Amino acid sequence: MPLTTKLTQRLGIQHPIIQGGMHYVGYAPLAAAVSNAGAIGVITALTQPNAEALRSEIQKTRSLLRSPDTPIGVNLTVLPQLNSPDYPAIVQVLLDEKVPMVETAGSPKCAELWELLKAGNPDVCIIHKCTTIRHALKAQAMGCDMISLDGFDCAGHPGETDVGNFLLQPIAARKLSVPYVTSGGV
Repeated sequence: MPLTTKLTQRLGIQHPIIQGGMHYVGYAPLAAAVSNAGAIGVITALTQPNAEALRSEIQKTRSLLRSPDTPIGVNLTVLPQLNSPDYPAIVQVLLDEKVPMVETAGSPKCAELWELLKAGNPDVCIIHKCTTIRHALKAQAMGCDMISLDGFDCAGHPGETDVGNFLLQPIAARKLSVPYVTSGGV
């Protein structure tokens, strides 16, 4: 029996599962397999060397889907770096390719990218990855559509605190007004 949630309704998927945007793992074969299974597969943007390589990976993913209507997502992390990626070019690729879901993580500068994405595609679903309630509330106030709340037990997502899902999730249920998903260990 399918489980209907705000996530499944918004993205048109069968199962409320988002493949993690794992660096050097989130390539077309995995993303397509996850999406073909009824969840949403995610390509990792910054694993690609540039925006045009990301475009190719998105197109490769779509070529592996059973149906052209099957949704996929792209993970985009925004952190201070010495050699910053060409974020405007990446956003343009996401718009050109009509990616229905973008998962962001990182600094509040993500909100600038959300504005560009929403201006070009008002239907895009922006899910922002957070590791604390404070950051989730800030992302909610800045306008993301959903939150991916990662407890310390999520493995792989560096947070500033060692707060696990068994603590984060009930607090989120009381404090957040946007839908959220739980990431990681149980």
